[in-house]
Amino acid sequence: MKNKLKIVITILFTAINSISFAQEYETKEEVFQEDIFSIVENMPEFPGGQDSMYKFLSTTIIYPNEAKEKQIQGVVYVNFVIEKDGTMSNVKIIRGIHQLLDDETLRVVNLFPKWTPGTQNGEVVRVSFNLPLSFKLKE
Repeated sequence: MKNKLKIVITILFTAINSISFAQEYETKEEVFQEDIFSIVENMPEFPGGQDSMYKFLSTTIIYPNEAKEKQIQGVVYVNFVIEKDGTMSNVKIIRGIHQLLDDETLRVVNLFPKWTPGTQNGEVVRVSFNLPLSFKLKE
């Protein structure tokens, strides 16, 4: 009986030890990613401010002819990250209307110049920015 108990204890000890050994050396991929803020004390700003951005958009957007012919209109919502250096990254459509207008939105937004980056607690930070672009046909 004592031998059986010793064997059971030895097996349990070995099993527990091998499990903890495996966990100790288990590799976990850690991806470092700086925080991306949605709201900060000082939001990123297009050069010259909001009016300049609207002027840029109105002179740069080209309403696709096919979209005009098909009477496609509405609002495309695009999201992007303003990086610490004012450049943009991760530009993506979060709610589109039609591929034609979605593509035009991406084309125009990717032409944006560098922004003034956002700050939080005196530090320059990465900020996620949502922008609605309205496509409306004139009657």
